[in-house]
Amino acid sequence: MLLAKLVDTSRQVAGTSKRLKKVELLAGLIRQLSPEESEIAIAYLTGKLRQGNIGVGYAVIREAMTSPKSEPELDLITLDRALTDVASVRGAGSAQRRRGQLSALFARSTESEQQFLTGLLGGELRQGALEGIMIDALARATGVGVERVRRAAMMAGSLPTIAHSLLAHGEEGLAPFTIQLFCPVQPMLAQTAEDVDDAVADMGETAFEYKFDGARVQAHKRGDDVRIYSRGMNDVTGAAPEIVELVRAMPARELILDGEVLSLDENSRPRPFQVTMRRFGRKLNVENMRQELPLRPFWFDLLYLSGASLVDEQQRRRFAALQEIAQHDDVVPHLLTGRAADAKNFLRSALERGHEGVMAKAPGSAYAAGSRGQSWLKVKKARTLDLVILAAEWGNGRRKGWLSNLHLGAKDDVKGGFAMLGKTFKGLTDEMLAWQTQELLKVEVARDSYTVYVEPKLVAEIAFNEIQVSPRYASGLALRFARVKRYRTDKTAAEADTFVTVQKLAGMTG
Repeated sequence: MLLAKLVDTSRQVAGTSKRLKKVELLAGLIRQLSPEESEIAIAYLTGKLRQGNIGVGYAVIREAMTSPKSEPELDLITLDRALTDVASVRGAGSAQRRRGQLSALFARSTESEQQFLTGLLGGELRQGALEGIMIDALARATGVGVERVRRAAMMAGSLPTIAHSLLAHGEEGLAPFTIQLFCPVQPMLAQTAEDVDDAVADMGETAFEYKFDGARVQAHKRGDDVRIYSRGMNDVTGAAPEIVELVRAMPARELILDGEVLSLDENSRPRPFQVTMRRFGRKLNVENMRQELPLRPFWFDLLYLSGASLVDEQQRRRFAALQEIAQHDDVVPHLLTGRAADAKNFLRSALERGHEGVMAKAPGSAYAAGSRGQSWLKVKKARTLDLVILAAEWGNGRRKGWLSNLHLGAKDDVKGGFAMLGKTFKGLTDEMLAWQTQELLKVEVARDSYTVYVEPKLVAEIAFNEIQVSPRYASGLALRFARVKRYRTDKTAAEADTFVTVQKLAGMTG
Protein backbone atom coordinates (compact mmCIF):
# COMPACT_ATOMS: atom_id res chain seq x y z
CA MET A 1 0.00 0.00 0.00
CA LEU A 2 1.17 3.50 -0.79
CA LEU A 3 1.90 5.75 2.17
CA ALA A 4 -0.36 8.34 0.54
CA LYS A 5 -3.44 6.21 1.19
CA LEU A 6 -2.59 5.89 4.86
CA VAL A 7 -1.87 9.63 5.12
CA ASP A 8 -5.24 10.44 3.54
CA THR A 9 -7.03 8.14 6.00
CA SER A 10 -5.13 9.72 8.88
CA ARG A 11 -6.26 13.16 7.71
CA GLN A 12 -9.89 12.05 7.53
CA VAL A 13 -9.72 10.43 10.97
CA ALA A 14 -8.28 13.62 12.45
CA GLY A 15 -11.01 15.62 10.74
CA THR A 16 -13.94 13.96 12.52
CA SER A 17 -14.82 13.91 16.20
CA LYS A 18 -17.29 11.02 15.76
CA ARG A 19 -15.92 7.77 17.11
CA LEU A 20 -17.99 5.54 14.81
CA LYS A 21 -16.79 7.47 11.76
CA LYS A 22 -13.17 7.07 12.85
CA VAL A 23 -13.73 3.33 13.26
CA GLU A 24 -15.32 3.05 9.80
CA LEU A 25 -12.45 4.92 8.12
CA LEU A 26 -9.81 2.82 9.83
CA ALA A 27 -11.61 -0.46 9.21
CA GLY A 28 -11.85 0.42 5.52
CA LEU A 29 -8.10 0.95 5.35
CA ILE A 30 -7.29 -2.22 7.34
CA ARG A 31 -9.26 -4.37 4.88
CA GLN A 32 -6.85 -3.29 2.13
CA LEU A 33 -3.67 -4.19 4.02
CA SER A 34 -1.53 -7.30 3.78
CA PRO A 35 -0.51 -8.87 7.12
CA GLU A 36 3.00 -7.39 6.82
CA GLU A 37 1.63 -3.95 5.97
CA SER A 38 -0.84 -4.09 8.87
CA GLU A 39 1.91 -4.09 11.50
CA ILE A 40 3.41 -0.98 9.96
CA ALA A 41 0.15 0.87 9.31
CA ILE A 42 -1.34 0.31 12.76
CA ALA A 43 1.86 1.39 14.47
CA TYR A 44 1.88 4.60 12.42
CA LEU A 45 -1.83 5.28 12.89
CA THR A 46 -1.44 5.04 16.66
CA GLY A 47 1.47 7.49 16.47
CA LYS A 48 4.34 5.01 16.94
CA LEU A 49 7.38 3.79 15.10
CA ARG A 50 7.99 0.03 15.05
CA GLN A 51 11.69 0.80 15.54
CA GLY A 52 11.09 2.83 18.71
CA ASN A 53 13.42 5.79 19.20
CA ILE A 54 15.51 6.05 16.05
CA GLY A 55 17.73 8.86 17.32
CA VAL A 56 16.15 11.64 15.29
CA GLY A 57 15.18 14.95 16.91
CA TYR A 58 13.38 17.99 15.62
CA ALA A 59 16.60 19.71 14.50
CA VAL A 60 17.64 16.72 12.35
CA ILE A 61 14.17 16.52 10.80
CA ARG A 62 14.22 20.22 9.96
CA GLU A 63 17.69 20.04 8.40
CA ALA A 64 16.75 16.92 6.39
CA MET A 65 13.66 18.47 4.79
CA THR A 66 13.74 18.70 0.99
CA SER A 67 11.40 19.80 -1.79
CA PRO A 68 8.42 17.42 -1.98
CA LYS A 69 7.48 15.22 -4.90
CA SER A 70 4.33 16.02 -6.81
CA GLU A 71 3.09 12.42 -7.11
CA PRO A 72 3.17 9.70 -4.42
CA GLU A 73 5.50 6.73 -4.87
CA LEU A 74 6.54 5.67 -1.36
CA ASP A 75 4.94 2.47 -0.03
CA LEU A 76 4.67 1.35 3.59
CA ILE A 77 7.14 -1.52 3.45
CA THR A 78 9.81 0.60 1.75
CA LEU A 79 9.29 3.35 4.32
CA ASP A 80 9.54 0.92 7.24
CA ARG A 81 12.77 -0.58 5.90
CA ALA A 82 14.22 2.89 5.43
CA LEU A 83 13.43 3.82 9.03
CA THR A 84 15.02 0.58 10.22
CA ASP A 85 18.16 1.61 8.34
CA VAL A 86 18.09 5.03 10.03
CA ALA A 87 17.69 3.42 13.46
CA SER A 88 20.65 1.11 12.84
CA VAL A 89 23.15 3.94 12.26
CA ARG A 90 25.78 4.05 15.02
CA GLY A 91 29.20 5.51 15.70
CA ALA A 92 31.08 8.62 14.61
CA GLY A 93 29.22 10.81 12.15
CA SER A 94 25.93 9.00 12.83
CA ALA A 95 23.90 12.22 13.07
CA GLN A 96 25.07 13.33 9.62
CA ARG A 97 24.35 9.92 8.11
CA ARG A 98 20.86 9.82 9.64
CA ARG A 99 20.20 13.28 8.25
CA GLY A 100 21.27 12.12 4.80
CA GLN A 101 19.02 9.06 4.95
CA LEU A 102 16.09 11.18 6.07
CA SER A 103 16.72 13.65 3.25
CA ALA A 104 16.56 10.80 0.74
CA LEU A 105 13.29 9.66 2.32
CA PHE A 106 11.76 13.14 2.28
CA ALA A 107 12.85 13.55 -1.37
CA ARG A 108 10.56 10.62 -2.24
CA SER A 109 7.59 12.05 -0.31
CA THR A 110 4.80 14.40 -1.24
CA GLU A 111 4.08 17.49 0.85
CA SER A 112 1.29 15.79 2.82
CA GLU A 113 3.50 12.73 3.35
CA GLN A 114 6.31 14.95 4.64
CA GLN A 115 3.93 16.57 7.11
CA PHE A 116 2.77 13.14 8.30
CA LEU A 117 6.34 11.86 8.68
CA THR A 118 7.40 14.97 10.58
CA GLY A 119 4.61 14.43 13.11
CA LEU A 120 5.31 10.70 13.33
CA LEU A 121 9.06 11.08 13.79
CA GLY A 122 8.61 13.92 16.26
CA GLY A 123 6.01 12.15 18.36
CA GLU A 124 3.46 14.85 17.61
CA LEU A 125 1.02 13.00 15.36
CA ARG A 126 -2.47 14.11 16.40
CA GLN A 127 -5.06 12.12 14.50
CA GLY A 128 -7.35 10.62 17.13
CA ALA A 129 -6.56 7.00 16.21
CA LEU A 130 -6.10 5.85 19.79
CA GLU A 131 -5.63 2.18 20.62
CA GLY A 132 -9.22 1.77 21.80
CA ILE A 133 -10.53 3.05 18.49
CA MET A 134 -8.02 0.94 16.57
CA ILE A 135 -9.14 -2.19 18.43
CA ASP A 136 -12.73 -1.48 17.39
CA ALA A 137 -11.58 -0.93 13.81
CA LEU A 138 -9.61 -4.18 13.76
CA ALA A 139 -12.64 -6.07 15.04
CA ARG A 140 -14.92 -4.53 12.41
CA ALA A 141 -12.46 -5.09 9.57
CA THR A 142 -11.95 -8.78 10.42
CA GLY A 143 -15.38 -9.68 11.79
CA VAL A 144 -13.88 -10.86 15.10
CA GLY A 145 -15.57 -9.87 18.37
CA VAL A 146 -14.16 -6.67 19.83
CA GLU A 147 -13.70 -8.17 23.31
CA ARG A 148 -11.72 -11.04 21.79
CA VAL A 149 -9.44 -8.56 20.00
CA ARG A 150 -9.08 -6.38 23.10
CA ARG A 151 -8.12 -9.29 25.31
CA ALA A 152 -5.51 -10.54 22.83
CA ALA A 153 -4.02 -7.06 22.50
CA MET A 154 -3.71 -6.71 26.26
CA MET A 155 -2.05 -10.09 26.62
CA ALA A 156 0.31 -9.51 23.70
CA GLY A 157 1.15 -5.94 24.70
CA SER A 158 1.33 -5.05 20.99
CA LEU A 159 -1.57 -4.06 18.76
CA PRO A 160 0.46 -4.31 15.52
CA THR A 161 1.37 -7.92 16.37
CA ILE A 162 -2.31 -8.73 16.89
CA ALA A 163 -3.20 -7.11 13.58
CA HIS A 164 -0.69 -9.25 11.69
CA SER A 165 -2.06 -12.47 13.19
CA LEU A 166 -5.68 -11.45 12.58
CA LEU A 167 -5.14 -10.60 8.92
CA ALA A 168 -2.99 -13.67 8.32
CA HIS A 169 -5.08 -16.29 10.15
CA GLY A 170 -8.40 -14.77 11.18
CA GLU A 171 -9.71 -15.36 14.69
CA GLU A 172 -7.58 -18.52 15.01
CA GLY A 173 -4.54 -16.25 14.86
CA LEU A 174 -5.42 -14.89 18.30
CA ALA A 175 -5.15 -18.29 20.01
CA PRO A 176 -1.53 -17.80 21.16
CA PHE A 177 -2.34 -14.48 22.79
CA THR A 178 -3.52 -15.60 26.18
CA ILE A 179 -1.89 -15.41 29.56
CA GLN A 180 1.28 -17.51 29.56
CA LEU A 181 4.14 -18.06 31.93
CA PHE A 182 7.15 -15.82 31.27
CA CYS A 183 5.14 -13.56 28.93
CA PRO A 184 4.31 -10.54 31.13
CA VAL A 185 0.87 -9.00 30.65
CA GLN A 186 0.00 -5.34 30.91
CA PRO A 187 -0.91 -4.49 34.50
CA MET A 188 -4.48 -3.55 35.37
CA LEU A 189 -4.75 0.15 36.16
CA ALA A 190 -6.95 2.22 38.47
CA GLN A 191 -9.03 5.35 38.18
CA THR A 192 -8.85 8.05 40.85
CA ALA A 193 -11.67 8.41 43.38
CA GLU A 194 -12.35 11.45 45.54
CA ASP A 195 -12.64 9.48 48.79
CA VAL A 196 -13.68 6.13 50.23
CA ASP A 197 -17.30 7.30 50.47
CA ASP A 198 -17.41 7.54 46.67
CA ALA A 199 -15.90 4.07 46.33
CA VAL A 200 -18.44 2.47 48.66
CA ALA A 201 -21.29 4.38 46.98
CA ASP A 202 -20.17 3.09 43.57
CA MET A 203 -19.37 -0.52 44.52
CA GLY A 204 -21.29 -1.35 47.66
CA GLU A 205 -19.28 -4.06 49.38
CA THR A 206 -15.70 -3.19 48.48
CA ALA A 207 -12.30 -4.82 48.82
CA PHE A 208 -9.94 -2.19 50.25
CA GLU A 209 -6.17 -2.62 50.20
CA TYR A 210 -3.24 -0.44 51.21
CA LYS A 211 -1.92 1.60 48.28
CA PHE A 212 1.86 1.53 48.23
CA ASP A 213 4.35 3.94 46.71
CA GLY A 214 6.65 1.20 45.44
CA ALA A 215 7.69 -0.60 42.28
CA ARG A 216 4.90 -2.54 40.55
CA VAL A 217 6.10 -6.03 39.65
CA GLN A 218 4.80 -9.24 38.16
CA ALA A 219 6.35 -12.54 39.29
CA HIS A 220 6.24 -15.68 37.11
CA LYS A 221 7.19 -19.12 38.40
CA ARG A 222 7.51 -22.63 37.00
CA GLY A 223 9.25 -24.96 39.41
CA ASP A 224 12.52 -23.31 40.41
CA ASP A 225 12.49 -20.97 37.41
CA VAL A 226 11.34 -17.53 38.65
CA ARG A 227 11.37 -14.25 36.78
CA ILE A 228 10.37 -10.78 37.90
CA TYR A 229 9.01 -8.18 35.47
CA SER A 230 8.60 -4.43 35.92
CA ARG A 231 5.51 -2.33 35.22
CA GLY A 232 6.95 -1.77 31.74
CA MET A 233 7.21 -5.57 31.26
CA ASN A 234 11.01 -5.54 31.42
CA ASP A 235 12.85 -8.47 33.02
CA VAL A 236 14.31 -7.20 36.32
CA THR A 237 14.93 -10.62 37.89
CA GLY A 238 18.60 -9.96 38.54
CA ALA A 239 17.87 -6.82 40.54
CA ALA A 240 15.58 -8.50 43.08
CA PRO A 241 17.11 -11.80 44.28
CA GLU A 242 15.25 -11.77 47.62
CA ILE A 243 11.92 -11.57 45.79
CA VAL A 244 12.97 -14.47 43.57
CA GLU A 245 13.81 -16.55 46.65
CA LEU A 246 10.45 -15.85 48.30
CA VAL A 247 8.51 -16.72 45.15
CA ARG A 248 10.56 -19.88 44.58
CA ALA A 249 9.66 -21.03 48.10
CA MET A 250 5.91 -20.69 47.54
CA PRO A 251 4.09 -24.05 47.39
CA ALA A 252 2.52 -23.67 43.94
CA ARG A 253 4.60 -25.07 41.07
CA GLU A 254 3.24 -22.55 38.53
CA LEU A 255 1.94 -19.06 39.21
CA ILE A 256 1.83 -15.43 38.13
CA LEU A 257 1.63 -12.81 40.90
CA ASP A 258 0.87 -9.09 40.72
CA GLY A 259 2.11 -6.79 43.44
CA GLU A 260 4.46 -4.06 44.59
CA VAL A 261 7.87 -4.22 46.19
CA LEU A 262 9.08 -1.66 48.71
CA SER A 263 12.19 -0.87 50.64
CA LEU A 264 11.22 -0.39 54.30
CA ASP A 265 13.26 1.44 56.94
CA GLU A 266 14.19 0.14 60.40
CA ASN A 267 10.74 1.16 61.66
CA SER A 268 8.98 -0.77 58.87
CA ARG A 269 7.93 2.45 57.19
CA PRO A 270 8.27 2.80 53.41
CA ARG A 271 11.29 4.59 52.08
CA PRO A 272 10.60 7.18 49.31
CA PHE A 273 9.77 5.85 45.87
CA GLN A 274 13.04 7.11 44.41
CA VAL A 275 14.98 5.17 47.04
CA THR A 276 13.18 1.91 46.27
CA MET A 277 13.80 2.46 42.56
CA ARG A 278 17.55 2.57 43.17
CA ARG A 279 17.31 -1.21 43.33
CA PHE A 280 16.39 -1.24 39.65
CA GLY A 281 19.11 1.05 38.33
CA ARG A 282 21.28 0.16 35.37
CA LYS A 283 24.54 -0.35 37.25
CA LEU A 284 24.10 -2.35 40.41
CA ASN A 285 26.16 -4.09 43.00
CA VAL A 286 23.18 -6.29 43.82
CA GLU A 287 24.51 -7.89 47.01
CA ASN A 288 25.55 -4.56 48.52
CA MET A 289 22.25 -2.96 47.51
CA ARG A 290 20.38 -5.92 48.94
CA GLN A 291 21.99 -5.31 52.32
CA GLU A 292 21.50 -1.55 52.16
CA LEU A 293 17.97 -1.49 50.70
CA PRO A 294 16.28 -4.88 51.13
CA LEU A 295 13.05 -5.31 49.18
CA ARG A 296 9.78 -6.55 50.60
CA PRO A 297 6.90 -7.78 48.42
CA PHE A 298 3.21 -7.08 48.93
CA TRP A 299 1.19 -9.30 46.60
CA PHE A 300 -2.36 -8.25 45.79
CA ASP A 301 -3.40 -10.46 42.88
CA LEU A 302 -2.95 -13.95 41.46
CA LEU A 303 -3.35 -14.21 37.69
CA TYR A 304 -2.29 -17.79 36.98
CA LEU A 305 -2.10 -20.91 39.14
CA SER A 306 -1.09 -24.49 38.34
CA GLY A 307 -1.72 -24.31 34.61
CA ALA A 308 -4.93 -22.28 34.75
CA SER A 309 -5.60 -18.60 34.02
CA LEU A 310 -7.45 -16.75 36.79
CA VAL A 311 -7.88 -13.41 35.03
CA ASP A 312 -11.57 -14.03 34.40
CA GLU A 313 -12.23 -15.15 37.97
CA GLN A 314 -13.75 -12.68 40.44
CA GLN A 315 -11.36 -10.55 42.47
CA ARG A 316 -12.54 -12.14 45.72
CA ARG A 317 -11.70 -15.63 44.39
CA ARG A 318 -8.29 -14.59 43.09
CA PHE A 319 -7.46 -12.97 46.42
CA ALA A 320 -8.62 -16.01 48.39
CA ALA A 321 -6.38 -18.24 46.25
CA LEU A 322 -3.50 -15.82 46.81
CA GLN A 323 -3.95 -16.00 50.59
CA GLU A 324 -3.69 -19.79 50.45
CA ILE A 325 -0.26 -19.87 48.78
CA ALA A 326 1.50 -16.69 49.99
CA GLN A 327 2.95 -15.93 53.41
CA HIS A 328 0.58 -13.72 55.40
CA ASP A 329 3.15 -10.92 55.76
CA ASP A 330 3.70 -10.87 51.97
CA VAL A 331 0.01 -10.22 51.18
CA VAL A 332 -1.32 -6.66 51.05
CA PRO A 333 -3.36 -5.60 54.12
CA HIS A 334 -6.98 -6.11 53.12
CA LEU A 335 -10.51 -5.19 54.27
CA LEU A 336 -13.80 -6.29 52.73
CA THR A 337 -16.59 -3.93 53.80
CA GLY A 338 -19.63 -2.00 52.64
CA ARG A 339 -19.37 0.49 55.51
CA ALA A 340 -17.77 3.85 54.73
CA ALA A 341 -16.82 4.32 58.40
CA ASP A 342 -14.79 1.08 58.38
CA ALA A 343 -13.16 2.10 55.10
CA LYS A 344 -12.16 5.48 56.55
CA ASN A 345 -10.52 3.79 59.53
CA PHE A 346 -8.66 1.49 57.14
CA LEU A 347 -7.49 4.49 55.09
CA ARG A 348 -6.34 6.18 58.29
CA SER A 349 -4.29 3.13 59.26
CA ALA A 350 -2.62 3.06 55.83
CA LEU A 351 -1.68 6.73 56.06
CA GLU A 352 -0.40 6.36 59.65
CA ARG A 353 1.95 3.62 58.42
CA GLY A 354 3.36 5.97 55.79
CA HIS A 355 1.57 4.62 52.73
CA GLU A 356 -0.13 6.63 49.97
CA GLY A 357 -3.73 5.66 50.66
CA VAL A 358 -5.92 2.73 49.68
CA MET A 359 -7.11 0.87 46.62
CA ALA A 360 -10.81 0.09 46.32
CA LYS A 361 -11.68 -2.96 44.20
CA ALA A 362 -14.98 -4.46 43.10
CA PRO A 363 -14.98 -8.00 44.59
CA GLY A 364 -16.82 -9.40 41.57
CA SER A 365 -14.52 -7.91 38.94
CA ALA A 366 -12.22 -9.76 36.54
CA TYR A 367 -8.59 -8.74 35.95
CA ALA A 368 -8.67 -6.40 32.96
CA ALA A 369 -5.02 -6.39 31.86
CA GLY A 370 -3.94 -2.99 30.58
CA SER A 371 -7.31 -1.37 31.27
CA ARG A 372 -8.19 1.54 33.51
CA GLY A 373 -11.81 0.98 34.48
CA GLN A 374 -14.11 1.61 37.43
CA SER A 375 -13.40 -1.80 39.00
CA TRP A 376 -10.24 -0.47 40.65
CA LEU A 377 -10.15 2.96 42.26
CA LYS A 378 -7.28 4.67 44.08
CA VAL A 379 -7.89 6.96 47.04
CA LYS A 380 -4.98 9.09 48.25
CA LYS A 381 -4.58 11.57 51.07
CA ALA A 382 -3.37 14.34 48.82
CA ARG A 383 -5.05 15.06 45.52
CA THR A 384 -2.58 14.08 42.86
CA LEU A 385 -2.63 13.24 39.17
CA ASP A 386 -0.01 11.59 36.97
CA LEU A 387 0.30 14.01 34.07
CA VAL A 388 2.42 14.21 30.92
CA ILE A 389 4.89 17.03 30.26
CA LEU A 390 3.99 18.71 26.95
CA ALA A 391 6.51 21.57 27.00
CA ALA A 392 8.75 23.55 29.34
CA GLU A 393 9.77 27.20 29.52
CA TRP A 394 13.29 28.43 30.22
CA GLY A 395 13.70 29.73 33.76
CA ASN A 396 14.71 33.18 34.95
CA GLY A 397 16.93 34.39 37.79
CA ARG A 398 18.24 31.48 39.84
CA ARG A 399 16.67 29.05 37.37
CA LYS A 400 18.26 30.62 34.30
CA GLY A 401 19.71 27.96 31.98
CA TRP A 402 17.26 25.33 33.18
CA LEU A 403 13.92 24.29 31.73
CA SER A 404 11.55 25.21 34.52
CA ASN A 405 7.86 26.04 33.99
CA LEU A 406 6.20 22.77 32.92
CA HIS A 407 3.13 22.47 30.67
CA LEU A 408 0.91 19.72 32.08
CA GLY A 409 -1.40 17.45 30.08
CA ALA A 410 -3.92 14.69 30.81
CA LYS A 411 -4.39 11.90 28.27
CA ASP A 412 -7.52 12.65 26.22
CA ASP A 413 -9.06 9.32 25.21
CA VAL A 414 -11.97 11.03 23.44
CA LYS A 415 -10.35 13.61 21.17
CA GLY A 416 -6.86 12.13 21.15
CA GLY A 417 -3.65 13.75 22.31
CA PHE A 418 -3.46 15.55 25.64
CA ALA A 419 -5.64 18.13 27.36
CA MET A 420 -3.53 20.90 28.88
CA LEU A 421 -4.34 21.69 32.51
CA GLY A 422 -1.92 24.50 33.24
CA LYS A 423 1.72 25.10 34.10
CA THR A 424 3.90 24.84 37.19
CA PHE A 425 7.46 25.28 38.37
CA LYS A 426 6.66 24.71 42.04
CA GLY A 427 8.12 21.78 43.93
CA LEU A 428 11.20 21.51 41.73
CA THR A 429 14.54 21.12 43.47
CA ASP A 430 17.81 22.07 41.78
CA GLU A 431 18.45 18.37 41.21
CA MET A 432 15.06 17.95 39.52
CA LEU A 433 15.59 21.06 37.40
CA ALA A 434 18.93 19.76 36.12
CA TRP A 435 17.52 16.28 35.45
CA GLN A 436 14.39 17.47 33.64
CA THR A 437 16.37 19.91 31.49
CA GLN A 438 18.60 17.09 30.32
CA GLU A 439 15.72 14.66 29.73
CA LEU A 440 13.35 17.12 28.07
CA LEU A 441 15.98 18.29 25.59
CA LYS A 442 16.40 14.66 24.51
CA VAL A 443 12.77 14.60 23.35
CA GLU A 444 12.54 18.15 21.96
CA VAL A 445 10.39 18.52 18.85
CA ALA A 446 10.20 22.32 18.48
CA ARG A 447 10.97 25.56 20.30
CA ASP A 448 10.36 29.28 20.26
CA SER A 449 12.20 32.05 22.08
CA TYR A 450 11.31 30.80 25.55
CA THR A 451 9.52 27.43 25.26
CA VAL A 452 10.77 23.96 24.33
CA TYR A 453 8.04 21.63 23.05
CA VAL A 454 8.66 17.94 23.64
CA GLU A 455 7.40 14.49 22.78
CA PRO A 456 4.73 13.60 25.34
CA LYS A 457 6.79 10.94 27.12
CA LEU A 458 7.75 12.08 30.62
CA VAL A 459 5.18 11.58 33.38
CA ALA A 460 5.16 13.58 36.62
CA GLU A 461 3.03 13.19 39.73
CA ILE A 462 1.37 16.56 40.29
CA ALA A 463 -0.23 17.59 43.58
CA PHE A 464 -2.91 20.30 43.52
CA ASN A 465 -5.54 21.95 45.71
CA GLU A 466 -8.50 21.97 43.35
CA ILE A 467 -9.56 21.90 39.71
CA GLN A 468 -11.10 25.10 38.42
CA VAL A 469 -12.81 26.23 35.24
CA SER A 470 -10.37 28.15 33.06
CA PRO A 471 -11.02 29.77 29.66
CA ARG A 472 -7.26 30.09 29.26
CA TYR A 473 -6.85 26.48 28.12
CA ALA A 474 -8.69 24.57 25.41
CA SER A 475 -9.54 21.88 27.95
CA GLY A 476 -11.56 24.43 29.90
CA LEU A 477 -9.95 23.31 33.18
CA ALA A 478 -6.83 24.14 35.15
CA LEU A 479 -5.18 22.86 38.33
CA ARG A 480 -5.04 25.35 41.19
CA PHE A 481 -1.73 25.51 43.12
CA ALA A 482 -0.19 22.68 41.10
CA ARG A 483 3.22 21.46 42.26
CA VAL A 484 5.55 18.66 41.21
CA LYS A 485 5.89 15.82 43.71
CA ARG A 486 8.17 13.62 41.61
CA TYR A 487 8.77 12.21 38.16
CA ARG A 488 7.17 8.82 37.48
CA THR A 489 9.99 7.25 35.47
CA ASP A 490 8.26 3.90 35.90
CA LYS A 491 5.21 5.06 33.94
CA THR A 492 4.65 5.70 30.25
CA ALA A 493 2.43 8.45 28.82
CA ALA A 494 -0.19 5.78 28.06
CA GLU A 495 -0.47 5.14 31.80
CA ALA A 496 -1.03 8.79 32.73
CA ASP A 497 -4.34 9.91 34.20
CA THR A 498 -7.04 10.70 31.69
CA PHE A 499 -8.99 13.88 31.07
CA VAL A 500 -12.16 11.95 31.95
CA THR A 501 -10.67 11.36 35.42
CA VAL A 502 -9.92 15.08 35.72
CA GLN A 503 -13.48 15.96 34.71
CA LYS A 504 -14.86 13.56 37.32
CA LEU A 505 -12.68 15.07 40.03
CA ALA A 506 -13.95 18.49 38.95
CA GLY A 507 -17.54 17.27 39.28
CA MET A 508 -18.26 17.73 35.56
CA THR A 509 -19.44 14.19 34.87
CA GLY A 510 -21.71 11.73 36.58
